[in-house]
Amino acid sequence: MGLEDAIDRFLEYCELDKNLSVRTVRMYSYYLNFFKEWLVKLKGVKEEDINNIEVESIDKDIIRQFRLFLSHRYKNPYKGNLKRQTQTYFLVALRSFFRFLLKQDLKVISPEVIELGKKRDRNIKFLREEELERLFNAVELNNIIGYRDRAILEVLFSTGLRVSELVSLDKDQVNMKKGEFGVIGKGGKARVVFLSDKAKEWLQKYLDKRNDPYRPLFIRYSGPKSKEGLTDEKMRLSVRSVERLVDKYRVRAHIPFRIGPHVLRHSFASDLLYHGADLRSVQEMLGHKNISTTQIYTHITNFHLREVYKKFHSGNVKKDN
Repeated sequence: MGLEDAIDRFLEYCELDKNLSVRTVRMYSYYLNFFKEWLVKLKGVKEEDINNIEVESIDKDIIRQFRLFLSHRYKNPYKGNLKRQTQTYFLVALRSFFRFLLKQDLKVISPEVIELGKKRDRNIKFLREEELERLFNAVELNNIIGYRDRAILEVLFSTGLRVSELVSLDKDQVNMKKGEFGVIGKGGKARVVFLSDKAKEWLQKYLDKRNDPYRPLFIRYSGPKSKEGLTDEKMRLSVRSVERLVDKYRVRAHIPFRIGPHVLRHSFASDLLYHGADLRSVQEMLGHKNISTTQIYTHITNFHLREVYKKFHSGNVKKDN
């Protein structure tokens, strides 16, 4: 089978049969088409002859050359050399691609041949209580935008939502009385998230100031006006807008390192674990499929190890006189 046709079939399979999110399918498309364009240049094939590259002809040596290209030769025009984790994303996409081709009874290399390499511990950024307070208090409450932004920050920290999950919320989804609601996260995985008393208070203050007919929980207040026949989706706040507002208040709060909405998700998990929550519960609240994903937080918030250290390290033990 030709490489281009194989990629198209795989993406259709991801969308229709596996029911993956639009974003995931888009990323698979990017990684695989990047590989295709690299292979075209490697083999010196003309653009119109791409389908002459058979997937059965892709062997271990080609995969190894691609890995060397990602690791040593390719530079992103905006970000420079690829991080090891980003290189892994390309390889994960290729493994999924070849796994699909094997199911189609094509004689291609085994996905297991594409080794991902040893994973390194991630350096997780999170905000401590004092930094969170500075961030929240950096919001000026001069108008409805200030109330919206404060509510967004409080809800992100209270729930651990991904920013894409946050902006997709509608007003009728959120049970303000119970302070909880359901969301559908990555891979169509459903979970329940909770609003703290503080988050409920600020979200209610924002909603009380709204007198518009729009369904989204968070809407924009700049750009085209309502008289131009705007729909709910056109009024919905975008992911990029939330990223910008988080960075704006980070600067105002004099937080020295760059943060985005995901740092509030990290802060949510770290806060729970620091105060003694068990890992399984945090896994459920974050919507992680595997507990190994949640374990990235334990090396910075391991409450038990901290207590053991305080109790037994000689520098902490009081000596009898």
